[in-house]
Amino acid sequence: MPVYLWTGKNRKGETQKGEMEAANENAVRNHLTRLKITPVRIKKKPKDLLENVSFLQPGVKQNDVILFCRQFSTMIDAGLPIIQCLDILHSQQENPTFKKMLKSIKENVESGSTLAEALKAYPKHFDDLFVNMVHAGEMGGILDTILRRLSAYMEKAANLKRKVKGAMTYPIVTLLIAIVVLAVILIFVIPVFQEMFADFGSELPVPTQIVVAMSEFAKANALYVFIALILFGFAFRHFYRTEKGRVFVDRTVLRLPVFGDLLRKVAVAKFTRTLGTMLSSGVAILEALDIVGKTAGNKTIEAALYKTRSGISEGRTMADPLAESGVFPSMVCQMISVGEATGALDAMLGKIADFYDEEVDQAVENLTALIEPFMLVFLGVTIGGLVVAMYLPIFKMAGAIQ
Repeated sequence: MPVYLWTGKNRKGETQKGEMEAANENAVRNHLTRLKITPVRIKKKPKDLLENVSFLQPGVKQNDVILFCRQFSTMIDAGLPIIQCLDILHSQQENPTFKKMLKSIKENVESGSTLAEALKAYPKHFDDLFVNMVHAGEMGGILDTILRRLSAYMEKAANLKRKVKGAMTYPIVTLLIAIVVLAVILIFVIPVFQEMFADFGSELPVPTQIVVAMSEFAKANALYVFIALILFGFAFRHFYRTEKGRVFVDRTVLRLPVFGDLLRKVAVAKFTRTLGTMLSSGVAILEALDIVGKTAGNKTIEAALYKTRSGISEGRTMADPLAESGVFPSMVCQMISVGEATGALDAMLGKIADFYDEEVDQAVENLTALIEPFMLVFLGVTIGGLVVAMYLPIFKMAGAIQ
């Protein structure tokens, strides 16, 4: 069916715009009338010649899903049926990729599928956590509450991810700039000085000889070094995709002096936030731990959670297996033990997540404060050292003339 673009005014006189799929213009006009919108302009949407070329279409961002959850929750809370909510969300969606997804989801729900089953067809954007919570909301009749919790959870998870990316971006960008500057100096600048030094007729100072040797090596082997780095990157990627490689790298990362502590705090915040959200939404603890393990993002933490799940199925508490794993801080295990004893585990997990969100903030600030002077010293020693080494022969010649 064709898609129509419409413009109309609501009962307050406010102008509203949207688009909808309909058999003809009259169907659009009747639909707007039922929504108490007076049509002003209705026209058929022109065909997009690139709409079937998937890689040219915009991706669905997490912010799109968060906004979808918030709007969906508000509509359900207002008493609208799920299909009507999906129809409105589909008609107002500007992202063409997400718009197609919503259309497919609406059609699946209309054909008799539950909302959770319809969302499960898009695992890239609606993971097991999302689908299982929506399923729990449908079964418990609290879908609006579940969608609000999901949007709040995703906002906090996105904020946490943004903090970690911010902490990692500064040193990586600085290091890359330093490498590029060093490469330019070694390959293009130092050879100019080298030609000038060849006319001196005297032996060059040792630091200058070292720099000249580095320059000659860089000119002769720059291409090979570049190819070797690319091959190493591919080899590491292949190794990381294997089970043993993923376990080794994830375990090593958590043992790093500064970054390891930051990543451990991020993992604790993510684990407690996810598990607390699922338990408060009515998901069974064994099922919740299984999903949290799959979304942990670290094989060491995933193994600890699966071991905890196995212990709970045998009648143990959650806190004991977590403490035995050695992955989670003792304070986290103690607070979980208190939450289990008082019957308020979901609330306690939320408090732990809030505490570790603040810990991550502090860890990022400490990391930035630690990296800044280190990077300044590194740049000063490397680039400054090269410059001084190249000017030593000039200073030596000036002294000889005097």
